[in-house]
Amino acid sequence: MRLSIAREKLQEGLSAVASAVPGKTTLPVLGNLLLETTERGLKLSATDLDVAVSTEVAADVETAGALTLPARKITEIARELPAPSVKISSSDQRAVIECGRSKFKLLGMAKDEFPAFPAVAYDRNLRVKSGDLQRLISHTVFAVSTEESRPILNGVLWEIHPSQLLMVATNGHRLARMQVGGQYGSDDVSVIIPPRALEQVRRLFPADEELEIGMSENHISFRSPLTTVISRVIEGPYPNYEQVIPLDNDKTAVIDRAALTSALRRMAIVASDQTHRVRLSFNAALVKFSVQTPDVGEAQDELPVHFSGDPLEIGFNGNYLLEILRYMPTDDVRLTLKGPERAATISPEGWDGGADYLCLLMPLRLVD
Repeated sequence: MRLSIAREKLQEGLSAVASAVPGKTTLPVLGNLLLETTERGLKLSATDLDVAVSTEVAADVETAGALTLPARKITEIARELPAPSVKISSSDQRAVIECGRSKFKLLGMAKDEFPAFPAVAYDRNLRVKSGDLQRLISHTVFAVSTEESRPILNGVLWEIHPSQLLMVATNGHRLARMQVGGQYGSDDVSVIIPPRALEQVRRLFPADEELEIGMSENHISFRSPLTTVISRVIEGPYPNYEQVIPLDNDKTAVIDRAALTSALRRMAIVASDQTHRVRLSFNAALVKFSVQTPDVGEAQDELPVHFSGDPLEIGFNGNYLLEILRYMPTDDVRLTLKGPERAATISPEGWDGGADYLCLLMPLRLVD
């Protein structure tokens, strides 16, 4: 292999794929990136066997070839290169990287030792605008579970319908659901995707790029002309999230999002490190906040609120509520409530964002 490449293009390609390299692995080749020449330039690939990423960048290829090189070393070298033009050549399992007066020699591994990417079929004619996916991902991924006791909740449910995309994430205590409309040319598809793969999709593809979606029994692929992300899917039935979304909440509260966020942050200073419980007392004009934590202290606060319904006291995990508020796209938020032991919904008030966004939060008992 012999090629010349602009330093910025090399750095761009390395940045795109390096995050797919596992931090620790018992398979040494997974700590490497695969570099291989193509008709368009240089293709770089990385995988941890669950998520695989590849991208192509422009380069002047003199001699075709392929080699894997240590991801961390080549990334650090590219970051420190002193000149705008880089030459890369390889022989056997060694690569030479030259830039200005700098010259590096790296020992790599043969391409044959690098795992082949899973085969997926692009036969559903399913194309999705990256911007739609980014909105769905950004507003739902935060709600996934990080506990290993229910692996199915460690993924995000993505439902694809001919005229709608929907994503749902939950950890059993909070839930985030977003829907966007469009034309997606597909039969109904439902798949559960690890959040790490979705973060790669959100990070790598420009918002205006159209992505082709490929499927196999165990994998899903997101592909643009230059970049591909392939992920293993999580198998199993996703919980019936529609059953837990309340339809009969008869109390509503409209609150300034920034003010509510500030009040919850103040309460969090004194709230329990275990439950993060905050008591909210709603009446027609005010919502009062209170926290009592043994061995720590107490705190109170209040905010004006537009509230309809009978007065209500309810407890929430303040951290969960803060996280939901972070992703609300409007200045005001609407809460719907029923009782102190019933789930509440949180949604953007007066939002005309071309999407339907709803979060759910389960309450905490006010008395231990």
